[in-house]
Amino acid sequence: MDPESVAKAFVDHYYSTFDTNRAALANLYQESSMLSFEGQKYQGSQNIVAKLTSLPFQQCKHHISTTDCQLSGSNGMLVFVSGNLQIPGEEHPLKFSQMFQLIPAGQGSLYVSNDIFRLNYA
Repeated sequence: MDPESVAKAFVDHYYSTFDTNRAALANLYQESSMLSFEGQKYQGSQNIVAKLTSLPFQQCKHHISTTDCQLSGSNGMLVFVSGNLQIPGEEHPLKFSQMFQLIPAGQGSLYVSNDIFRLNYA
């Protein structure tokens, strides 16, 4: 499978899971994984999912505008995503950017080694 297809499949899976069942994202991270969320740092699957499930909204919908990817060392991949985040009850969507470093986890699967998320303010 080519890198663009892998990136698209990952992005589709990640955001559909985030929008419907954030706790299920735990399977994508390992204990060495790092998340930077608006400048706050979290390490390990359990801490990352605790942060994501504690966000002040239960439902949301990501609308992806762009997905870019590059192969990186150790057969990994960098994936950069930009888009809009619609939260119920909010009139205007929030613009966001997110970067993932995906690393092979064996048997053709990948895990998120690094994850950086930022809201983009005009």
